[in-house]
Amino acid sequence: MLSSNESTFNPHYFLAALGAGGLAISFFLYPMFMVPHPQTPMVAFESLHPVLLGDNPIATMLLSLDLMAVLAFSIIHFHLLIKNLVGFCHFRKTEAYQELRNSNREVSLMAIPLTLSMSVNIVFVLGSLFVPGLWQIVERLFPFALLAYLSIGLFALRIYGAYFTRLLIKGDFDFNQNNNLSQLMAIFAFAMIATGFAGPGAMSQTQAINAIGIFGSLFFLSLALLLTVIKLVLGLKSILRQGIAKESSYTLWILIPIVTLIGISGVRIIMGLHHGFAEPLSKPGLFVFTSVILSIQILAGVLGYKVMKKVGYFQDYLQGEKRDAGSFALICPGVAMFVFGFFFIVFGLMKNDLIAPYSIAYFVILAPFILIQIKTIAVYLKLNCQVLGYGLCRV
Repeated sequence: MLSSNESTFNPHYFLAALGAGGLAISFFLYPMFMVPHPQTPMVAFESLHPVLLGDNPIATMLLSLDLMAVLAFSIIHFHLLIKNLVGFCHFRKTEAYQELRNSNREVSLMAIPLTLSMSVNIVFVLGSLFVPGLWQIVERLFPFALLAYLSIGLFALRIYGAYFTRLLIKGDFDFNQNNNLSQLMAIFAFAMIATGFAGPGAMSQTQAINAIGIFGSLFFLSLALLLTVIKLVLGLKSILRQGIAKESSYTLWILIPIVTLIGISGVRIIMGLHHGFAEPLSKPGLFVFTSVILSIQILAGVLGYKVMKKVGYFQDYLQGEKRDAGSFALICPGVAMFVFGFFFIVFGLMKNDLIAPYSIAYFVILAPFILIQIKTIAVYLKLNCQVLGYGLCRV
């Protein structure tokens, strides 16, 4: 658990904050895709206010509960973020930090810019949901959002640049300890930054902002895709030779949020080109693209589950006595599946009139993703208790 002992700190603790942020975003998607907001690209306070004060008590109750969930997980996110940043500042002064900087585990530092990118997303979501009139001045805010993602992107490049440069100069990468996919953490961070850049690229009414956002997104997407090829090959080579390390088998699922972020970035870039550059929108193309992303998610999810089940990861680290901060990485795939499930339904199916909004087919397809969200919340609360010592286990 997070403690006052600086030498026991692990950058993977940032994944606890990341998971809470992801769950906050997952609840945001309900009003985002279920409450009409024709005047704004994101659901805004002005769209929610009539529902909250309307004459449909069920809709009012459900929306109120949803907003409370967004707030609750956002508070948890920022609480854990601050706690981890303080812990990391102390950790940097220890010998354990220097040892980490000279090992394969240095890549775990990429969890910091990854989590900071999520924080910017949450700030934007909270502003849209709870600040009246935000979208009247949003064009003035987009440059600041781009600057925030640029700062985080440069921070991530600095961390990974130092790591990769050391490997190229010293050639001290430990292939014996690489029988997992933990090296994908860096790609996860770069993909998250790419998705952040794609937001203003898709939503701004100013073409210059569109162009800057899309370019920033494509830059970090290109880096993420290039590194994915390299790191997947190296990781699978070690795994196939030695077998996967049980304690790191959860890394098989990191591919799911990476693919999700690539998919969201792709959708945003397509929409940005359509709105900002008058590029014709191919609705069948959106169906094909979202179908490919969802298919990769499902394949990675099934394979990862079978492996983790077979090696006993769930038995030891969820039901058993073993504790590891890296287990919080299990939250990211669940959030990712739920989030892109909505994207598939809205952009892949509804855009092509394959299903009608709020129809029986709509809710039948959405149901398994909701079940994944519920299971993910349960696992997150359990890990909070087991690994961090928070929650009901303190009662």
